[in-house]
Amino acid sequence: MPVLPGAEPYRHEGGEVGLLLCHGFTGSPQSLRPWAEHHAAHGLTVSLPLLPGHGTRWEDLQVTGWQDWYAEVDRELRLLAGRCSRVFVGGLSMGAALALRLAAKHGDEVAGVVAVNPVNRVHGLSAHALPVARHAVRTTRGVTGDIAKEGVTELGYDRVPLHAAHSLRGFLRRLDGELPQVTQPLLLLRGAHDHVVPAADAARVLSRVSSRDVTEIVLEQSRHVAATLDYDADRIFEESLAFIGRLAPMTGKEGTAAVG
Repeated sequence: MPVLPGAEPYRHEGGEVGLLLCHGFTGSPQSLRPWAEHHAAHGLTVSLPLLPGHGTRWEDLQVTGWQDWYAEVDRELRLLAGRCSRVFVGGLSMGAALALRLAAKHGDEVAGVVAVNPVNRVHGLSAHALPVARHAVRTTRGVTGDIAKEGVTELGYDRVPLHAAHSLRGFLRRLDGELPQVTQPLLLLRGAHDHVVPAADAARVLSRVSSRDVTEIVLEQSRHVAATLDYDADRIFEESLAFIGRLAPMTGKEGTAAVG
């Protein structure tokens, strides 16, 4: 199935500092591409993969699960680790959850985590009924597009396959038990007007991780898709670049041309 225009993965060969960005559930790299391009312009080597089942049609997501999504970002992290001296991971919503699991599982191979509106549990999908409901109902309405800024749209599915939502629920429950293994510096940014993931999810993440170097920033003007597409996009770019620069001072040099 052809990838939707704008949903293509993005990669940029830059310097010795790498950044892996993970997009959200039913979304695509489109939602994070401005963030990726910003950091690429500052000399980082950047990878923004397209998760399996995403960026085409919702029927393709129906036949994938969290193991597929995680395997893709795990593979990309290993490639970056072989190419760069320091690697950071980040993401939006489910992508932030994937980034946190990478940090939990890869230890020192991950230098730091940038989590934007991290999800900790499935919301609005009658989560407790998913194990049964997914056999009777194929989909529910989509969760993309929670953006305050007018005229901006997020490329994603308008339907959520319940099989995939059930898998996401299982992944988040597993991750919650693994969060104490996260010891790396953590920058967590959350939109003050998020209608998809409540503030309680970010609070849960902060209470569970073992990181000592932790910064939480509330994005006062943004909703769920704060990363790159809403009013606080520039602040996310600046804060995350400063976070990476503090931990890996060699950043800031111009890199090579971006490859999309």
